Amino acid sequence: MDKALPTDRSADLSQPLDRLGPDETLKHESDQLRGTILQNLADGVTWSVSQSNAKLLKFQGIYQQDDRDVREERRRQKLEPAYQFMARVRLPGGVCTPAQWLRIDSLARRYGGDTLRLTTRQTFQFHWLLRHGLRPVLQGLHEVGLDTVAACGDDSRGVMCAVNPELSALHAELAALAQASSDRAIPRMRAYREIWYGEARQPQKGPEEPFYGTTYMPRKFKIGFVLPPSNDIDVYAQDLGYIAIVENGEIIGFNVAIGGGMGRTDRVSTTYPRLASVIGYIPKDRFFLTTEAVMSVQRDYGNRADRTRARFKYTIDDKGLGWVADEIARRQGFAFEPARPVSFTGNGDTLGWSKGEDGRHHFTLYIRSGRLNAGSRDGLMDGLRAVAEVHKGSFRLTPNQNLIIADITPRERGRISELMAAHGLDSTFSGSALRQHAMSCVAFPTCGLAMAESERYLPDLLERLEPLLEKHGLTDTPITLRLSGCPNGCSRPYIAEIALTGRAPGKYNLYIGGGFHGERLGTLVKENVGEAQILGHLDTLFGRYAAERSPDEHFGDFCTRIGAAEAA
Repeated sequence: MDKALPTDRSADLSQPLDRLGPDETLKHESDQLRGTILQNLADGVTWSVSQSNAKLLKFQGIYQQDDRDVREERRRQKLEPAYQFMARVRLPGGVCTPAQWLRIDSLARRYGGDTLRLTTRQTFQFHWLLRHGLRPVLQGLHEVGLDTVAACGDDSRGVMCAVNPELSALHAELAALAQASSDRAIPRMRAYREIWYGEARQPQKGPEEPFYGTTYMPRKFKIGFVLPPSNDIDVYAQDLGYIAIVENGEIIGFNVAIGGGMGRTDRVSTTYPRLASVIGYIPKDRFFLTTEAVMSVQRDYGNRADRTRARFKYTIDDKGLGWVADEIARRQGFAFEPARPVSFTGNGDTLGWSKGEDGRHHFTLYIRSGRLNAGSRDGLMDGLRAVAEVHKGSFRLTPNQNLIIADITPRERGRISELMAAHGLDSTFSGSALRQHAMSCVAFPTCGLAMAESERYLPDLLERLEPLLEKHGLTDTPITLRLSGCPNGCSRPYIAEIALTGRAPGKYNLYIGGGFHGERLGTLVKENVGEAQILGHLDTLFGRYAAERSPDEHFGDFCTRIGAAEAA
C-alpha cells in the first residue's frame, strides 16, 4: 500500500505565496521540513534549536519546551531557559506490543526523567528530553517499529480508534483501519530519516510530497474511528470522524462526521470549539477515497493567511457545510448515502477484568491523567514493566488516558494476575465516579501554552469536589470532568459536563452542561474565576441536580435543561 495520499498538488501552491502567513512561508522555504535542524543539533553553545526549526520539529513529533517552574529564576540569573523537549509517539489506535512497551519504558527511564504520559489521543509522550537525547530516543523507537512522524504539526495527527475489549474482532478491524489510515495520511518525511537515522539524501525523481506539497496542511488534522454505543474517542471532536455501522456482527460502513475541533484562542472571538457535522454514510471499502477527498478540500481551501482560523471547522463555516460536503462528494467520485441511525450510551472505560468474544481476557487499569512515574508509590510504571516482560498479548491505550492489558489467554491470566497483585495494579482505583471520568492535559511546568495548572491541580480539585458529591449523594454518579491549562483544549474540555480551561495562574473559565456522550458543547458560566467561586457554583448545581433530576438524567442534560448559567 502506498504510504502517501496520491492526489498530486506539487506543481503549485493552493494560494499565492505573497498571501501566505509566516508559518506557511516557513514551511514552503524549509526544503520539505529539513530547515537547518541538523546544524542546530550540532550547536554546542545552546540546549535549544532556533524558533523556525522548533516549528519544523513539530512535524517530526517533537516540541521544544522549557521548565517553566524555573524560567523566571533563570532569567534573573541571565541564563537561557532550561530547554528540554517533548516527543510524541505515532501509535495509531493506541495498540502497543510488549516489546514496544519495554523499549518505551527503558527510553523514558534513561532520557525522559523517569516518566511517561499516556495522552488523550492514545499514545505516549516523553517529557524532559534533552537535545542530545532526541536521536537515541527516536532510533530506539525505530528498532521496535515505532516513530514520531506527524504526531504534531500541520498534517494528519495520530489516528484514534475506539477501544472495546469485549468486541475483539471489531476492535481488531478498526485498529487495522486506523493503522492503514495513518500510514497513508502522514507525510513521507524523508527529512526525518536523514536527521534522526543518519540516512543519506537520495536523488528525487518526482515530487517529495505528492499530496502535501511544500506547505502541507493549513493546521493539524485529526481523524478517528468510533464503534457505537461507546463514544470513547469523542468522535464529534475530530476533523474527520468515522462512526462504524455494524450489521450481523460486521462493520459494513461508516457515518462520516466532519469539522470537529476543541481549540480556541484566548481573547479572539472569531475562534471557538465546534462539534463535527454528520454529512452521510459510505460503504466500508470506500473510506480511503473519502479520507483523501476530505483532506484535500481542507488542504486547498483552508485559511493560510490567518492561522487562528486555519482549522477545518472554520473552512466549513466559512464556505458552508453544504458546499464542503458537495465538494468532498465530487472529489471522492460518489455521493453520500443518508446517514444510518446510531446511538451512543457512554464514553468512559469499564475498569477491571473483561472477557472478549474470542475468549481472551483484558484488564483495564485506571491511570490518573495518564501519568506513569518510575519508582512511585503507586507502582504503576514498575509494575507494568514487570507485566510486559512476561505478557504475550498487547497493550491498548484508551482515549481516556487509561490502559488495557489486553489479549491475555486463559492459561496466562493467573500469572498476569499474580504480577499485578504483587505490584498493586489490581487495586489502583478508588474514589468517586467523577474521578474515574476526569481527564487533564499536562500544562505546567512543561507546556509552553499553559496559562494555569491542569495535571498538577487535578488531584487537589478532586479532593475538594468529592466531599461535595458525598454531601449530595452523588459519589457514584458518573459525571465527566475535564481540565485544560489553556483554551486550546487538549483534554477535549468543551464537551465535558464540567470543564475548566485556564486563563491565568489559579484562574479558569468554567463550562457546564456538555453531553455525557460527547454530543453537546458546554456553556461558559463563569469567566476567569478562582477555586472558591468554582466550588460554590458546583455545590449549588450538585444540590439541585440531586433534588430535581429526572430518572436516568445525566448532570450535563440536567444543567442544560435548567439553564446552568443562571442556576447559581
